[in-house]
Amino acid sequence: MNDAAYEWASLAVGLLFFGGLFFLKKKHVHFGVRTLIATALGVVLGLLFPGHYTYIAAFGTVFSRVITAIVVPLLFFSIISSVTNLGTSIRLKAVGLKTVLFLLLNTLIAAIITLAASVALHIGAGFNYEPATEYAAKKVPSIIDTLVSLFPQNIANHWASGQVIPIVVFLLLVAVAYNKVAAKDAEKVEAFKKFIDAGNAVMGKVVSIVIGYTPYAVLSLIARQVSRSSVADLLPLLSVLVLVYVLCAVQLFLVEGTLLKIVGKVSPIQFFKNLWPAAVVAFTSQSSVGTIPVTVAQLKKQGVNEDIATFGASLGANLGMPGCAGVWPVLLAVFAINVLNIPYSPVQYLFLIVLSVVVSIGTVGVPGTATIVTTALFTAAGLPVEVIVLLSPISSIADMARTATNVIGAATATTLVAASEGQLKSDD
Repeated sequence: MNDAAYEWASLAVGLLFFGGLFFLKKKHVHFGVRTLIATALGVVLGLLFPGHYTYIAAFGTVFSRVITAIVVPLLFFSIISSVTNLGTSIRLKAVGLKTVLFLLLNTLIAAIITLAASVALHIGAGFNYEPATEYAAKKVPSIIDTLVSLFPQNIANHWASGQVIPIVVFLLLVAVAYNKVAAKDAEKVEAFKKFIDAGNAVMGKVVSIVIGYTPYAVLSLIARQVSRSSVADLLPLLSVLVLVYVLCAVQLFLVEGTLLKIVGKVSPIQFFKNLWPAAVVAFTSQSSVGTIPVTVAQLKKQGVNEDIATFGASLGANLGMPGCAGVWPVLLAVFAINVLNIPYSPVQYLFLIVLSVVVSIGTVGVPGTATIVTTALFTAAGLPVEVIVLLSPISSIADMARTATNVIGAATATTLVAASEGQLKSDD
């Protein structure tokens, strides 16, 4: 057969594989299992048709484009919704501020540790990969220009050019303004709040729908990668997975344990004993939101005031999340930088840390969150989004560790807040 015939044959077999994945979905096969099967099918397709991936790769490219498109609308609703949910009472404001600070501190520490480890280990170096489109790294401006660029000027332009941080700053301003108006006349802005909450629910569903197509995108991009390289080139992905689990373990036990002991004067052993059921549910369900009831129940066993437990666990499922917003985005960013041989300065790496903390505000604690957060970071840093999809084969497995880290991080922040407010019962 000529090249054109091979291309069409590759597409036909790929569509047949897509049909198999759809059948598995109808049989309610777990999303992670389907993603792993898609990886294997992508490898098979790439081996069957070496050098012929043009048509089948289009599916992965489309997925990358759609994922990029929903980042800003998702941030718009989720950030305003999260901040306006803090409430208007003086006590809740104090609790809310402390909770936000501890949640963001968790993300900051996770991002710093991840950056140090991934840079030191040169994660991604030697991985044979070329993006589908020509890619040129963005030139990083001076420190002053960088600081100025953090603030909004033209929201439409920021959206069109993928500048995430100015949009986040603008959304925070809107949310703070809402809280001030609502404190004096809640009825006046009631319609606005309903619109934001409804939009947040709709965008959450959009994310769920788009993420549901991940197995097909994985098959497409893996087939393209294998078709133009060798299976051995994919082995470095295993090193990424191992490093994710190590970093999550460090964050979960060492960092959270240290914060509990030093800041909260709480026994880490007793804390982990009480919160272990929540970690298990998070690990298996891969949903921070779905784990909220268990987290609240276990926090009450830890001695945390019920109101603070409910507030902290709920906010922690939508803000911060050290696993999905600290570990994964930074690790993948360094992976992409090393794969593409991009010269990165210390200031640029520092900017990645800032980005990881900023995009962690207003996330959604459901499977697929890490992909959205990482896409936002990649977009702001000028890195190719398709690298994120390329690592999707291990993302589902990594998400178990990420979600457990998120939930325990939220529980730690909530416990520290309760301790600082005198709302933590002593074990004595």
